[in-house]
Amino acid sequence: MRAGSAGRLLAVIVAVVGALVLQVTVLPHFAWRIGGLGVVPDLVLLVVVATAIATDTRFATLAGFGAGLLLDVAPPADHVAGRWALALMVVGYVVGRLVHDNTADVGRFEPESVRRPPVPLMLAAAAGGSFIGTSVFALTGLLVDDAAVAVSDLLPVALVALLLDVIAALAVVPATLWLHRRLASDDLGDRVRVRA
Repeated sequence: MRAGSAGRLLAVIVAVVGALVLQVTVLPHFAWRIGGLGVVPDLVLLVVVATAIATDTRFATLAGFGAGLLLDVAPPADHVAGRWALALMVVGYVVGRLVHDNTADVGRFEPESVRRPPVPLMLAAAAGGSFIGTSVFALTGLLVDDAAVAVSDLLPVALVALLLDVIAALAVVPATLWLHRRLASDDLGDRVRVRA
């Protein structure tokens, strides 16, 4: 495994685990109640969005799948396992394709040329990722008869989730991009080669 790949993988693991811990322990206390559900910002989804911005589409898709699996088994999971894995895998792929097909200078890891993406791009990616992820998760729940809310409550839940995700993206996406820059830079590669 190349040093840059190890740094990218380490950045995703640290970001996903940190986001997952916050999402299942702290945020439920601040949940917005809609249709019997507590809606909170999906920090893990936002880490996948940031990974799609910072890396290539293939890596973001795999990161989304892995992050979704962790989210599927993290307590208090009350749904069929695999639904979040599918949803976040689709988010990683779609956001990665849209960002990299339409933006030339995002996702490069040469330390001199790494630039923070514009705020409108981050917010649009977060909004799109939130809509896609929530929709895929809700639709798979309907398909496997595992929906936690009635069909009539899906739209309000999706809209509130989208709003909360866009607000949380102002902090989560830049923090995750910073982590990617720090851990996937050439300096990490030099440190890994020296220790090996």
